[in-house]
Amino acid sequence: MIAKRTITGLLTGAMLAVSVLISASGDAQAQSRIKDIVEFEGVRDNMLVGYGLVVGLNGTGDDLDSAPFTRESLIGMLQRLGISARDDDLDTNNVAAVMVTANLPPFSRQGTRIDVTVSALGDADSLLGGMLLVTPLLAADGEVYAVSQGPIAIAGFSAKGEGESVTKGIPTNGRIPNGAIIEREIDFDMRELASVKLSLRNPDLTTARRVAQAVNAFTGQATAHSTDPATVQLQVPQRYRGDVVAFLTDVEQLPVQADQIARVVIDERSGVIVMGENVRISTVAIAQGNLTIRITETPQVSQPAPFSNTGQTEVVPRTDIQVQEDDDRKLAVLRTGVSLQELVNGLNSLGVGPRDLITILQAIKASGALQADIELL
Repeated sequence: MIAKRTITGLLTGAMLAVSVLISASGDAQAQSRIKDIVEFEGVRDNMLVGYGLVVGLNGTGDDLDSAPFTRESLIGMLQRLGISARDDDLDTNNVAAVMVTANLPPFSRQGTRIDVTVSALGDADSLLGGMLLVTPLLAADGEVYAVSQGPIAIAGFSAKGEGESVTKGIPTNGRIPNGAIIEREIDFDMRELASVKLSLRNPDLTTARRVAQAVNAFTGQATAHSTDPATVQLQVPQRYRGDVVAFLTDVEQLPVQADQIARVVIDERSGVIVMGENVRISTVAIAQGNLTIRITETPQVSQPAPFSNTGQTEVVPRTDIQVQEDDDRKLAVLRTGVSLQELVNGLNSLGVGPRDLITILQAIKASGALQADIELL
């Protein structure tokens, strides 16, 4: 008896522990860290772009007659190397003009490497096997922040013969891992900042206020306030002065429940529909019916009798037209304040497909019964 009671107690305790873990995990999933919903002032990437030449292509480069920028770039490069090619008749298709792009991560230091993307600018067929020559990468201020060079890695390929060609992926676009060296740093010192701005990735008044409240609860004083739906201003507490990194490290780990407006996102090209959790509708009646017209062509061959000297063989058209209207579709009533799951279940019960669902949602919105925004992609 004692053993039985002990086992029962252990099972009850285990089930209780599991339920507590599930509850805790559910609460954790409902909240997000501040670092996942905001951007910190000054901590951002910078776009770099450059123009260069790729050499070593196996006859898949630009046609110099139809790509004058490639010709002039090639002549200019050879002249800088002490070779005069202005009067010669250049005829090569092993060179391609390309655009080189990269992202300069925040606080990148001089001498470190970053990845670059290389894209053909002219009529090159493929960059496979190409080598990018030294290419300066500029930022929006016109200054050079990195220099790129190296062999290009291509994910796709292209092959063709006399009667057929095969292309997989995009052979005119590739990457150079660690293909650029940073030459200039962007000066930004966070240590002595007296205030920091947080920019919400999805601006929302409620979320901005919750972020400010979470920071104030952590610091125990009014160090944060929301200035608009997208910005939260932080004043660095006295104990963190001179060590702003430690302050932001503690702040970014604070949990906050992000709020969102009720929105229905529709992509009519692919028929994809995404509805937010807070989508609600007022009482509305919905009926949906389809008219299907099917036209079938079954031509028949009419020919004269055997050994007949008259008549000729002809193809006689035979057309069968069938009209089907779904008369069994019923009028369904969706009550006010239904949830997202109830809305989906109600429309599915009508046998509504994604394409028809898009039209129904737009009609519900036009009637004023859909309490959500519709965004078309």
